[in-house]
Amino acid sequence: MILPKERDPRFITIRRGGSLTDADHQRLALWAAACAEHVLPLFEAVQPDDPRPRQALEHIRAWARGESTMTQARAAGGHAMAAARTLRGTARFAAFAAGQAAVVAHVAAHELGAAAYAIKAVQAAAPKGESQSTGQRECHWQRNQLPDAIRELVLDDQRRRNAICWSVFDC
Repeated sequence: MILPKERDPRFITIRRGGSLTDADHQRLALWAAACAEHVLPLFEAVQPDDPRPRQALEHIRAWARGESTMTQARAAGGHAMAAARTLRGTARFAAFAAGQAAVVAHVAAHELGAAAYAIKAVQAAAPKGESQSTGQRECHWQRNQLPDAIRELVLDDQRRRNAICWSVFDC
């Protein structure tokens, strides 16, 4: 888990005493899902018959639309992470990205976990000697997907938590 020891109130919803609006929480979830989906083929190439990571992304998107509960999305995220546990490398990281995206419904700060694991997935899949540049390209791609409403929040979060996220946000 790559969460800070102290929770940032900007990632806690207003109704729970933080400053995060529901709309921005949903945006974080959808951005995390986009990051994870971008690398999902790396999992599906190894585990084509395991639907759990894709189902996790379907659940978080349904949650963001108000069509699923937080509990359902969180459970689907747990199932995606279970799919990762027996794997190594690229496929493992891609499944973890999907799991992290789904649990954004429960804890918004997991948005960075989805992005970081997605970067780790492409780095692991990169040809020898190209891991860093491949990770940087993925990082730039992710940043290009950020909605303006949450852009500065996520970029600041990347700066603050980069060290506990394997420094993958140095791009």
